[in-house]
Amino acid sequence: MARPRILVVGAGFAGVECVRRLERTLAPGEAEVCLVTPFSYQLYLPLLPQVAAGVLTPQSVAVSLRRSSKHRTRILPGGAVGVDPKAKVCVVRDITGELVNEAYDYLVLTPGSITRTFDIPGLVDNARGMKTLAEAAYIRDHVIAQLDLADASQDEAERASRLQFVVVGGGYAGTETAACLQRLTMNAAKRYPRLDPKLIKWHLIDIAPKLMPELGDKLGRSALEILRKRGIEVSLGVSIAKAAPEEVTFTDGRVLPCRTLIWTAGVAASPLIATLDAETARGRLVVTPELKVPGADGVFALGDAAAVPDLTKGGDAVCPPTAQHAQRQGRTIAENILASLRHGQLTPYKHKDLGLVVDLGGADAVSKPLGIELRGLPAQAVARGYHWSALRTNVAKTRVLTNWMLNAVAGDDFVRTGFQAQKAATLHDFEYTNSYLTPEQVREHTASLAVRS
Repeated sequence: MARPRILVVGAGFAGVECVRRLERTLAPGEAEVCLVTPFSYQLYLPLLPQVAAGVLTPQSVAVSLRRSSKHRTRILPGGAVGVDPKAKVCVVRDITGELVNEAYDYLVLTPGSITRTFDIPGLVDNARGMKTLAEAAYIRDHVIAQLDLADASQDEAERASRLQFVVVGGGYAGTETAACLQRLTMNAAKRYPRLDPKLIKWHLIDIAPKLMPELGDKLGRSALEILRKRGIEVSLGVSIAKAAPEEVTFTDGRVLPCRTLIWTAGVAASPLIATLDAETARGRLVVTPELKVPGADGVFALGDAAAVPDLTKGGDAVCPPTAQHAQRQGRTIAENILASLRHGQLTPYKHKDLGLVVDLGGADAVSKPLGIELRGLPAQAVARGYHWSALRTNVAKTRVLTNWMLNAVAGDDFVRTGFQAQKAATLHDFEYTNSYLTPEQVREHTASLAVRS
């Protein structure tokens, strides 16, 4: 008798936690586990702004999946681009571009999210996100390149445009990105004697009336004060009306000469979700408290891709798309798959949020662990302590801690690697959002397979 096949899509917090728990608890020969992911690492997403600022190396936040002591999971290098729940087939585009068909008995969908964009002229061609390791590395190179080019230019107008930087999105990702990169450029200005530091301007804008409202009014105001004290111009109730290669038009009518636009205005569930033709809530798959997708046999969804009911709050509340929820959902789903294999009882997911941390670089931070509001060094200690403890391996912990210590002692470096120097990749290129099939294409594909077999 063939072993049941468990297919896990996505190597984020939820997917990796699920696989780790299955590897530890499955009996030998009880089931076959396959993990679909374009890269054989788990990305620690909350630390990407520090990668962009050069505080951390890319390798330190990319935790290898091949360090598992069990080695019982087959890693399929590629991205899932369609699911046919009726045929129980997941269509995967491997890293060579070929379509591979993976049959499953149990499917765990943790494809994560992509940068949410709007129909703004020029946005997808001229903005960069902060969602992938490649984007963080690209933005670092790009920002340093603007300093190099401004320093070499004899044209005052060109200098001014290269030294204006705009970050859209007043959430955690946008705020930390603006704070970390502004600190980098101000430290770099000391190494560019021909540049006037006053010409380096960072702008953080958001359509919302408050900065990081989840932190509460007091901590939100504290973060705002820190940013403005550093010289970052924060504009609330404002967004982008048009993005061009050398200027950005705000919705309040301002036109800013600018060659760096970083877009972090929220996330949307992976386009893979739309291929299932299942019920969604704000783009996320509707699931039961046990993380099952109703009407899809053997399909579970969690993390950013699922609207998981928040049983601690009740009503229509759903769990926010954060790392702490994703990790715990991964453990719950592993236990529920084991229960399904062994004809046991499924467990509903329930976890009370532990709080929030925001690292603004240096000694600046705001944190709210267990509802306790902290600022400055105590907040920074909590923020970095939380991130450090959440890293999955001792090797990753050692690398991150070493990077932090080295940066604190030696300061920033301003090395430009030349990454993507010849071609300015778009949001679609970095996040592969044009690779997915439509529900109709998925059904046609699986139907043709049935005919051939």
